[in-house]
Amino acid sequence: MGLAIGLVGLPNVGKSTTFNALTKAQNAEAANYPFCTIEPNKAIVPVPDKRLNELSKIVNPERVQHSTLDFVDIAGLVKGASKGEGLGNKFLSNIRETEVILQIVRCFEDDNIVHTEGTIDPMRDIDIIENELILADIEVLSNRITRIAKQAKADKGAKALMDFAEQLMEFLADGKLARNFPEANSEMFYELNKDLRLLTSKEIMYGANVDEDGLLEDNKYVQAVKEHAASQNCEVIKLCAKIEEELIGLSDEEAKEFLDDLGVEESGLAQIIHKGFDKLGLMSYFTAGVKEVRAWTIRKNTTAPKAAAVIHNDFEKGFIRAEVIAYDDYVACGGEAKAKEAGKMRLEGKEYIVNDGDVMHFRFNV
Repeated sequence: MGLAIGLVGLPNVGKSTTFNALTKAQNAEAANYPFCTIEPNKAIVPVPDKRLNELSKIVNPERVQHSTLDFVDIAGLVKGASKGEGLGNKFLSNIRETEVILQIVRCFEDDNIVHTEGTIDPMRDIDIIENELILADIEVLSNRITRIAKQAKADKGAKALMDFAEQLMEFLADGKLARNFPEANSEMFYELNKDLRLLTSKEIMYGANVDEDGLLEDNKYVQAVKEHAASQNCEVIKLCAKIEEELIGLSDEEAKEFLDDLGVEESGLAQIIHKGFDKLGLMSYFTAGVKEVRAWTIRKNTTAPKAAAVIHNDFEKGFIRAEVIAYDDYVACGGEAKAKEAGKMRLEGKEYIVNDGDVMHFRFNV
């Protein structure tokens, strides 16, 4: 799964409905009973980018290709998941293979949609999910400490790592997420976590699933989620999964009109995709030609040769230089030729760090 966002949450909070809307297809079965989703559904979702529309107006290409993002719809967790309840061990392993967690939290009341806990209480739901993630992390960390302890008898480096791991264990045992551990950015933490892939070390976003009335004004449930997220340094995105599903099949113009009528600027799912893209440390650069206008996905702080390799490995091997026009300059000048005339094209070498939105052309020789 790699660089993917995993949708998690209790059963019947709107995960599969959200996933269906994300993929703009009924790929995940949505039903009013627990464990409707057992195997993780996977989807590659285009990243909305208005800049591609502007480039296309200038170039008039045969096709347009967006950057993409991987989403995984993971079956609902329940109390005891870390001990295998509700196929919990399998679901937790699916989460471990993702990089960012999007926790869908139900923030609306509806007697027609059952809740496994009987009442609507998003803070209880978050507590259940995160407690299971912490318990799962404690188990894998405990196993690692046992192995390190054997090495520590003869290896000072292993002894230091064991002491560090035990401090982390105490932190988790206090009900805290590994991502908030004071030394979470240290080399020691990286060394310990590179194989463990602790669940609570991942970036977390909360998707507050509301009804239509909750879109304009935060209800008490959303307010509680936002307060919790702020204390954890996490993002909250408010969405109405039911409405997002209704947007499926509408044209961009129709969708905008629909959202305008609701008083909403951008759909919750578009926010999820954009923020998820950023949380994964990704960005886009563009190529623009009559055949294709395309966004290419790279990690932030990528050099020009590495960015070229995303198109083809030969571009990196034989890299000579990159011809670069900033997006704003490209649009302001009305295209490549006029940008060149205005002196807005730069020639960049192997050390150049690509900026988000650069319009690029690579020169190479293999």
